[in-house]
Amino acid sequence: MNAEELLRKGLKEIHVSCHENQIRAFMTYLRELKKWNRVHNLTGLKTDSDIIIRHFFDSLLYTKVLPEGKIRLADAGTGAGLPGIPIKIARPDTHVVLIEPARKKTAFLRHVIRILNLSDITVLPNRLEHLGKGHAGRYHVIVTRAVFSLRELLESACPYAVEGGRIVVSKGPKVFDELKGLQADIRFRNSVKEIHRFRLPFGHGERNLIVMECSGRQAGNVMNRR
Repeated sequence: MNAEELLRKGLKEIHVSCHENQIRAFMTYLRELKKWNRVHNLTGLKTDSDIIIRHFFDSLLYTKVLPEGKIRLADAGTGAGLPGIPIKIARPDTHVVLIEPARKKTAFLRHVIRILNLSDITVLPNRLEHLGKGHAGRYHVIVTRAVFSLRELLESACPYAVEGGRIVVSKGPKVFDELKGLQADIRFRNSVKEIHRFRLPFGHGERNLIVMECSGRQAGNVMNRR
């Protein structure tokens, strides 16, 4: 099975619909990621199948828990554009901000955005916790595949979310131990709203998507930030 066949078959398995232009965009993204990866080591995954399954499909699972309609979405620690670029390809009406401090990765992100002719998507060369007041209370959803604890993610992300905004993170099986600790923290014990378990195509494991909500007390508050 070649890369495009793998992509098409996997999309059916996870019940994500893509038209031909979107399929072509994913194949171009795959080609450019592999090309840049040979020089800049953007990701540890090298083969077509690993990138498509563990990066593209993993990222597309996020679309299953996003609100309908036009939203402003930030991807914190996006790296090579994951999950933000697959989300943008699948949901072109979404305004996406890719947050990434590493210079070689931001150069790649800008290159891919240009090659794919994506609009309403920007790159912020920064860390989530350092965005500042200009981004306070701005985003309907903040997603990440980066390594954050749930508590750290809520503390860092909620100031940039609208009131009632969502924070979505993919976690492994140990997340349930984290959730117990979060319940013991009075600030965040009611933050977790949904837990969705999905299977990656072709038997490549499970993903737990944790959907958290920022209260009015947490959202938009950057008073103590530089």
